[in-house]
Amino acid sequence: MVPTAFTPKLFSLLRQGYNLKTLKADMLAGLTVAIVALPLAMALGIASGASPDKGLVTAVVAGFLISFLGGSRVQIGGPTGAFIVVVFSVIADHGYDGLLLATLLAGIILIVAGYARFGQVIRYIPYPVITGFTAGIAVIIASSQVKDFLALDIENVPAEFIPKWQSYFSHMGSADISTLSIGMLALAVILFLKRFVPKWPGYLIAVTLASLSVYVLHLPIDTIGSRFPDIPSGLPMPSWPAWDVSKFLEIVPSAFTIAFLAGIEALLSATVADGMAGYKHRPNQELVGQGIANIASTLFGGLPATGAIARTATNIKAGGKTPMAGIFHAAFILVFTLFFTDVIAFIPLAALSAILFIVAWNMSEIKHFIHIYRLSSSDRLVMVLTFSLTVLVDLTVAIGVGVTLASLLFMHRMSQSEFLHAQGRKIRDVYGDEKEDTSQREDLPEGVEVFRISGPLFFGMAGAMLDTLHAMGETPKILILRMRLVPYIDVAGLNVISDLVKTCQSKGSKIILSGLQAQPGEILGRAGIKDDQETVFIAPSYDEAITLSLRLLNRQ
Repeated sequence: MVPTAFTPKLFSLLRQGYNLKTLKADMLAGLTVAIVALPLAMALGIASGASPDKGLVTAVVAGFLISFLGGSRVQIGGPTGAFIVVVFSVIADHGYDGLLLATLLAGIILIVAGYARFGQVIRYIPYPVITGFTAGIAVIIASSQVKDFLALDIENVPAEFIPKWQSYFSHMGSADISTLSIGMLALAVILFLKRFVPKWPGYLIAVTLASLSVYVLHLPIDTIGSRFPDIPSGLPMPSWPAWDVSKFLEIVPSAFTIAFLAGIEALLSATVADGMAGYKHRPNQELVGQGIANIASTLFGGLPATGAIARTATNIKAGGKTPMAGIFHAAFILVFTLFFTDVIAFIPLAALSAILFIVAWNMSEIKHFIHIYRLSSSDRLVMVLTFSLTVLVDLTVAIGVGVTLASLLFMHRMSQSEFLHAQGRKIRDVYGDEKEDTSQREDLPEGVEVFRISGPLFFGMAGAMLDTLHAMGETPKILILRMRLVPYIDVAGLNVISDLVKTCQSKGSKIILSGLQAQPGEILGRAGIKDDQETVFIAPSYDEAITLSLRLLNRQ
């Protein structure tokens, strides 16, 4: 029997029953989302260094499977802005076949991650890291659209951020007023509708008005038709991407980056959707569904896909109730690709650039960025460093450095926190009165000293504990370690306990471990630190440890 955690949400909901009222709600929501997704998918396809039909294929194939096999009730999937930087880079370095191969491998990685139950692990990526790299991607997306928005006469735009802007400034004299006017018109329409009638499909209306303006006024500006004259209609026949061993090895890092981005954004989107709609998604099945969708997108020549926060929110606001809304969204886009591809040719590229400017602004989450910037200096450092590396170096490097720095800062804060508390007479001289737990110190039997440890005992804390033990000088007859508040011990913490046991053995002292939790007890047991009734004793509670210490003292 398939565990519930790995059952697609749609299957569970259909077993519960599906009525005509819900069908109508899902169909209307699907149409609404399709209207929003239509111009966006084309814009993302072009911005990724591919073509508009690749974005549409991805929205149809991956959008259908993410809803059909995913673990979220209202998630909408498809191409997203987060992939633009990676996809553009992979196509430039390895060609479109390289991108297809990387996406295929990323899909397999996501499936493995889902069945390995990594859906819960990914949520521990520090929020300053996520905010920093999404804001960095937003800056890169906006920067990539300047050429088309102004129709700058640049044959090859540099890939690096600073050279790119140097090239823009050196060619500003070639900007076309007509193109800029159409781009500004589209941008103004989107902002106006978003401000006063947010339920209207701003992207589609802006693209339509811009296209009509170009057609009626016979403006000589770049359109999808002039840039991509041979756009196919419908879906291509599925096929496996061409590959060889050397190319496979070259794209492995890119595949992991795509899988990471897809997993992070999908789970973030699903979590946001849960908060908006009041449902609960299945994170591991969501990863599995995302993986299958990316494999299928590859077979149809599409782009990487993941959950799209903006389109998911649109689905919820439009009344989508089940994953059928996402399936209808894919079906409506398919109808467009089959019967209306000729209309695409009239869309000006400047209008699509305007859409991507809005996408970049929304991705930047400027309010969250400013909020985190005003918090602790460590969070600010992690976020700004991740942002800077994303823009100036590489997305993979930015994530790796950001997560590593955040982890090191966390361990530093933990190691500085007050985790070791003294209750004994000898330890009073080590700490001083301000560090002591005086309420129980005076009641201790003569010859008994107590350590109370709070929090995980890992390598960042182990040194402080050893220093305290050495500072005691004289080893007590009985040392009690209160460990009820220790949920976790790593190898360094284990070594500290082992050294302590050896010291007690060499001095003829005894050690009592009280209130051991499951993980510390298991780790200590595996290391051979057990209740041997000679040097090491284990007591379920502190009170029983005191009683045991009195009994041991009476034996001496």
